[in-house]
Amino acid sequence: MKKFQKVTAVAAAAFLALGALAGCGGSGNQTPAPAAEEAAEGEAAEGASAEGGVFKIGSIGPMTGDGAAYGLAVVQSTQLAAEEINAAGGINGYMIEVQVQDDMLDNEKSMNAYNALKDWGMQMLVGPTTSGCTIAVSDLAHEDNLFLLTPSGTALDCVKYDNAFRVCFSDPAQGAASAVYMKENNLGTKYAVIYDSSDTYSSGIYETFNNEAQNQGLEIVSAEAFTSDSNTDFSVQLQKAKDAGADLVFLPIYYTQASLILQQAADMDYHPVFFGCDGMDGILTVENFDTSLAEGLILMTPFSPDSEDEMTQNFVKAYQEKFGETPNQFGADAYDGVYALKAAIEAKGLTPDMSVSDICEGLKAAFPEITISGLTSGALSWDASGEPNKDPRIFAIQDGKYVVQ
Repeated sequence: MKKFQKVTAVAAAAFLALGALAGCGGSGNQTPAPAAEEAAEGEAAEGASAEGGVFKIGSIGPMTGDGAAYGLAVVQSTQLAAEEINAAGGINGYMIEVQVQDDMLDNEKSMNAYNALKDWGMQMLVGPTTSGCTIAVSDLAHEDNLFLLTPSGTALDCVKYDNAFRVCFSDPAQGAASAVYMKENNLGTKYAVIYDSSDTYSSGIYETFNNEAQNQGLEIVSAEAFTSDSNTDFSVQLQKAKDAGADLVFLPIYYTQASLILQQAADMDYHPVFFGCDGMDGILTVENFDTSLAEGLILMTPFSPDSEDEMTQNFVKAYQEKFGETPNQFGADAYDGVYALKAAIEAKGLTPDMSVSDICEGLKAAFPEITISGLTSGALSWDASGEPNKDPRIFAIQDGKYVVQ
């Protein structure tokens, strides 16, 4: 990662060490946003181009069931960006049409969704949302030589083909960067980890964190796992961390389990610093969770709706007005992705009448050459490997808001 500052070398080593990582699923049953039914019908940005043609962008994510908070954010932000671009005159005069599909966090359904979009005439894909689904779909997109841009698929294999790029950071990069940040900022003296060994997102981050923690001289006094079959009672893991004297607990897990851990830690009068990665984003929205328990929690996430820059505030306002809720990082990554496609199409002068393969070749050539100003990074660019170049962002929760560190 070119702009990962001191993390560059350790992230590169992590990529080599964890080339087989395969998935990052969502968690938590979420009620679909008001726009879900409309989105599921495939309604999106519409309009006629100057020449009568449109760029057709597909979007896939879990819009119902587990992971709906992630998938809805992706497909809705894709729609929002497309509508904004159309309102501003399109891409070189051509409009964008978006059709979305619900994969329900299921690999097979995601492949079916891809085929449905292909039948519709999809020319490029923003998605899928999660790593397992992205990996499954990437095989199909590679066979068709169709350009795939996943906003949030973090596993290394999501971008194993040359037609696949991502907007988010990879799992290994997050683990290594977390250890470096902890060391540089003296966040603790003794460290504990609680992670999900049944989930490749969580275990992948833990593995690279553990390796880099040793390089940084961090003392890990407790590392305890749980699985999807035992993800409600964390008293044993917390007690071991407390007994070992850990004053920082690293949680490379999703926010639903994290909310339980924070509650159970408070119940046992254990108050270390808690630190999470992008899966922690959303903890303030958990139903019936006492958000005061998240005070002081630190997380590495590329986006905060509380940021005061004009671009973020405009996005948050437009998203809230259209969908009735506050966007998360998954939405911000998708929004950046659509604008990156616009920049790449313009850079190569691509047109809707070109074949899917020719459009893909143009986008593959353009992405390593473009730089955009995005919600998730002041300057966002890409390597030919499909990995983004952008600075990591660290936030702490203070008074119910994300405050940049």
